[in-house]
Parts: sequence; C-alpha cells; structure tokens
Amino acid sequence: MTDSSVMFGFDLTRVENTRAARKTKMHTFKKSFTQQMPISESAIASAVEVMRTGRLHRYNTVNGELSEADLLDKQFAKYLGVTYCLSCASGGYALYIALLCAGVKQGDAVLCNAFTLAPVPGAINNAGGEPVLLETTEDLTIDLDDLANKIAQSGAKVLLLSHMRGHIADMDAVMAICEHGGVALIEDCAHTMGADWNGKKSGTFGLVSCFSTQTYKHINSGEGGFLVTNNDEVMAKSIIYSGSYMLFDQHPTLPPIETFKDIAKGTPNFSGRMDNLRAAILRPQLAALDAQCERWNQLYRAMEKALSIVNGIRLTQRHANEHFVGSSIQFSLPDFSPEQCAKFVIRCAARGVSVKWVGDSQPSGYSSKYNHWEYLEGFAPLPNTERVLACLIDMRIPLTFDESDADSIAQVISEVLETL
Repeated sequence: MTDSSVMFGFDLTRVENTRAARKTKMHTFKKSFTQQMPISESAIASAVEVMRTGRLHRYNTVNGELSEADLLDKQFAKYLGVTYCLSCASGGYALYIALLCAGVKQGDAVLCNAFTLAPVPGAINNAGGEPVLLETTEDLTIDLDDLANKIAQSGAKVLLLSHMRGHIADMDAVMAICEHGGVALIEDCAHTMGADWNGKKSGTFGLVSCFSTQTYKHINSGEGGFLVTNNDEVMAKSIIYSGSYMLFDQHPTLPPIETFKDIAKGTPNFSGRMDNLRAAILRPQLAALDAQCERWNQLYRAMEKALSIVNGIRLTQRHANEHFVGSSIQFSLPDFSPEQCAKFVIRCAARGVSVKWVGDSQPSGYSSKYNHWEYLEGFAPLPNTERVLACLIDMRIPLTFDESDADSIAQVISEVLETL
C-alpha cells in the first residue's frame, strides 16, 4: 500500500512541517498603538477639586484667586520663556485666531506645508485665506527653495509652518527667508512641544505659535491647545477673540492695558477659551513634560535601531541641530508599489502593528493627504511631495511601550515585507 504521506512525487509530511515552521516564525504584537498613559493621581485630584467648587469657567473665581486656567497660562509661558500664553479650547482654534492676529483677510494667500494634517489648511480656510502648499523634502520638512520661490510668486505675507510629525526644518534658514520676504511666521507646534532647534525652543521663533493638547499629543486633555507670543497687540487681540468679554484685564499674562484701547470693542468674540477642568488635568503633566519627552526619545532610538536593519526601509534622517520629541516614527518603502504599500498596512494590522500609509489614495482615521482636501481651490503640481508621500509610512510610539517592544515590532514589519 502506498504511504499516504508521499503522493505525486513530494512528501506531504515535509510540506506540513514547513508550513508549521512558517506559522511558528510569524510574529504578532499584542500592545495597543492608541493607548495613552493614565492621567496621574495628582491631575485627577486637581480636576476633582475644580469640580467640587463648580467654578469651571476660567473667569469664575473668588477674590484673589487665580484659576487653574490662569495658572496654566503662567506655567506654559514660563516653560517656553515667552511673555504671553493663552490656553485655548483646541489647537485648531489657536491656529485660527493666530492667523487673524497676523492680519490674514479674505482671499489672502497663506503659505503652508503640503505634508501636514487637515486642521492646518482648515484653519487657513476658516480665516478666509487661500493655502499655498509647499513642497516636501525627503526628510519631511518644507523645501526651503520652494518657500523662497512661492513667497515671490504668491505675494503671501504669512507662513503657517507645521513641524509635521516632529520634523523641524532649518529654522535659521526659515527665519532668514521670511525676514527677507517680509513674511510673518506662525509655528504649528502640535508635534514639537518640548523640542528645540539648536537650543531654541520650538514655538519661540514666530510672531505667534500654537500647540495642541489633544489626546495623541505630548500632554493630554482630550482636546485643547495654547497660543503663545511676545507681541503685545497679538496677545490683546487673542484675548478678545477667545471670549474674555470685558474681563480682559484679568488675564494672567497681560499686555499693557493701553494696548486694548482700539482692540477691546473692535474685535469679535469667538469664545474658544480652555476651561479650568482641562487646565487642572494639564498642569501636572506639563511639570513632567521634559521627563516624558526623554522617555519618548529613548523609545524612538530603540525603534530607529531596530528598523535600521530591516531590508527595504529608508528611515527619515534628522539634522544634528534638531532636538526632537520622538512620539512617532516615519519610514519609507522606496522600492514598493502603491499596491504593495496598501497590502503592507493591512498585513501589519493583522499581526498587531498599526501603521498608516501617508500616500493612500483615500483619507482614513486622522490621516489625509493634500489632494484629499477637495475644498481647496487648486494648487500648483507638487511632484516632490507626491514622490515622497507615495511610499511614506507613519507609526505612533506610545509611552505605554517598552524599549524591548521595538524588536518585536521590527520583526513583524520585516516578516510582512518579505511577503510582498
């Protein structure tokens, strides 16, 4: 009788053993890429105390009391070394009023990254401006030659610069180009709280800068943000725009009172201030920010090292002057087609590794690409950006991970790439 394990010229037992070996080899990752660190007990206690008072609004105080929002404004201004801070309901709202304070009016051209997130062109649109998109380099910063050219071509007087995914352009060069072109800089520091360029903190270069405290940012209030500036008039306008009514003189980081003479009654109220409850949650987190940033960078370096030996990957390069905060990591798959990139995302997800393909033809989740924003009137071709984003992969690095997780994640990525 013929052995049923040997048929048609090959050994079925050997085939099954090979399949089993492959199954054993295929790794999976079990931790969540969207799980934040818990809110600290001190922050919870502060929030509970605010709720016990019932005084949630930032101007709802008793005599001589500084509200939690007041204290947060002072704390963040001191942390950055700036004169003024305004805590806002969201980072997107902060961007919107920053644009208004910079003088953006209906139909004005505003320069911004093509590689950014939807709230950035959304804020420009909200302010009545027309985004002029800037090309992206291989290392995910704006193309400085394109910046200089488009300042001359567009006549734009404002640059809304996103330090997208924590990648900081040569800020000395950016400032020189802006000054030469008479362009005001607004920094979007949603991904660079705690970072710096050549020792100068991100958010201290521009006329006005904005930060986010949305859940996936460096400190977490669910939603929220900051506007910071050293300019008296910008701060006065921001205070009125944000909903101070005629209580503006109670703001803890206050420009000279005479600054409000023509501003207080001539500036609309858009009511976008942060409340005391969120401020109470943020203050202890801000006190621990630098330690958190260092922890992120340890995880980033571990991930960078693990991915550096994976065939087919190009890691984004960092400038020596850039002290970043590595809460996410980006890499490219330059030898892979769009179809392979799509399969890569799906197969990684099936193995527990959550990544985003930036070049996807359709937006998903929090991610979108410049040509997904169909409300934009039209823009010049962006061949470099298209090429860079076509094979770009984005991955979060939560603080709930350990350095040892980097090897497990890289193993999954390596094995998935071998199947494409």
